Amino acid sequence: MNDDKYTEKGFFRRLFEMFKGLGMPRDTREYKLARIELQRLSAPLTAIVVPTLFGVVLCVVTAVSSKPRESFPIDIPPIDDDPVDLTPPDEPDTPDDVVPPEEIEITVDTPTPPAPFTPLPPTPINTPSTDVTVKPASIDAVMNIKSPVTMKKITGGRDPGTIGRRTSGGDKGGGDPRTEATVMKVLWWLKAHQNTDGSWGSANKVANTALAVLTYLAHGEYPGNPLSPYTRDFGPTVQSALDYLIGSIYVGKDNLPHFQGTDGNEYSFLIGTYALCEAFAMTKNPNCKEAAQQCLYRIIENQSSTGGWDYKLNKNSTRDDLSFAGWAIQALKAGKMAGLHHEGMQTAINKAVNCLKKRGYSKSGGFTYTPTANNNGGNTGLAGVGTLALQFLGRGTEAEALNALDVMRDWMPAFEADKVSAKKPGGSPQYYCYYATQCKYQAGMKPGATKADFDSWVKWNLAMRKLYPSSIIDLPEKVADVNGKAHAQGYYKNTDAHSSRPYMDTCLAALQLMVYYRYLPTTSTKAGEDDAGENADGIKGLDSSKDVQVVVSNL
Repeated sequence: MNDDKYTEKGFFRRLFEMFKGLGMPRDTREYKLARIELQRLSAPLTAIVVPTLFGVVLCVVTAVSSKPRESFPIDIPPIDDDPVDLTPPDEPDTPDDVVPPEEIEITVDTPTPPAPFTPLPPTPINTPSTDVTVKPASIDAVMNIKSPVTMKKITGGRDPGTIGRRTSGGDKGGGDPRTEATVMKVLWWLKAHQNTDGSWGSANKVANTALAVLTYLAHGEYPGNPLSPYTRDFGPTVQSALDYLIGSIYVGKDNLPHFQGTDGNEYSFLIGTYALCEAFAMTKNPNCKEAAQQCLYRIIENQSSTGGWDYKLNKNSTRDDLSFAGWAIQALKAGKMAGLHHEGMQTAINKAVNCLKKRGYSKSGGFTYTPTANNNGGNTGLAGVGTLALQFLGRGTEAEALNALDVMRDWMPAFEADKVSAKKPGGSPQYYCYYATQCKYQAGMKPGATKADFDSWVKWNLAMRKLYPSSIIDLPEKVADVNGKAHAQGYYKNTDAHSSRPYMDTCLAALQLMVYYRYLPTTSTKAGEDDAGENADGIKGLDSSKDVQVVVSNL
């Protein structure tokens, strides 16, 4: 047996291994562990180095001051016996044109603590409230500042360099140039088909717009992004969409926020909240923050007693609709990562985990639409929703999630409902694939992934890399950028009962093709725990970039 794992390493051995690791390549495990060790040893190193330097300086000063100094004779003249006139001289005349300085009173404002969140004042339902709706910020108002939690951890690798590396085609678990070219077609198509008010489509405009915003943000496109080569093209598109979402918020008779033009069951409200939370995480736009806080409050307040959510955010229902709850959990997690920590958020997350494990779980179905008798039976379509939700909340290695991954082993990406799985998960293929892509990637690409999970992801990914670029509907018209250069555009359309939703299908497909760099996989159980006094990764301190591969799962 190797006793080294059970032996406490001495200080100097740890120091030696740290310097050895810092000499290794930056992408190796040894280098990352050395970075962490450097942080841990910074205090004891300082305790040794600083007193030592002080002692050396003190010895040098003492040695120099102890040397005998050479004496020099000084001639002192005789003292004059004449008395000295001690009368003070007359003050000089002040010129008439000189004005004495005035006293200036400086007032220092005392910082006041932020006011606690309070519900919005009531407004007649279906009536926009100009008093409550936050005035949209102009493009220049978006603050391009670095978040206290390193943006790489919130946004994965959404920069041109990382996107290029992860879509080079050299890794079976990553993308390739064709997948990235397909993503760009979608981004240009969305830009070309945006309504003048910043929305997309004519029905379910809030959901369409929120999904489009999430698609642009997944590629690192937001107003004023200095890293993106498309900032002047896509920045205004995203800004206009955010203005639309924020301007659509009004207060209903329940004294809580709503979106105008939402669907009857209010899926749009959850997706809109998700988009606003992620937009604030990336831009720090204060208008996004205010709107997201208001919407998160409603989601938390309307969780059912069993820990789930139901249509219309009806808190009195215990139906526990997992499809609906999936978007609520995504919104909560995005809000938490953005630093929007409402009182009651952690309780809501804990209740959601319990509901997923106790009520949403099914032995044969993975996770089901609504609770089943004895946690068995039901359709398999929601297996990916429940699995990804647990991964979001740091519970991706628990038995319920692992069983659901087994249920989805034979799944393959498809645009036809009967081709996703022999188990026939349902009639909305891209909706199911959206979740399956993310949870298979999270399980298969995380550090220490099992061979079964890795092989399952690689098989799915190779099929997706072949199918999605060849299935996009290319349009003959090109889209010109600000410099006049023409770009190809394209969109997706399911061949099922939901084929009238091109914006949803297109955005969900594009988000799958950006899974390689949107977020990093996680093995952290901290992701769902109370983070009071901690950053969003559950790690003490402000800079979570020092934690090796312990990051939030895909939002």
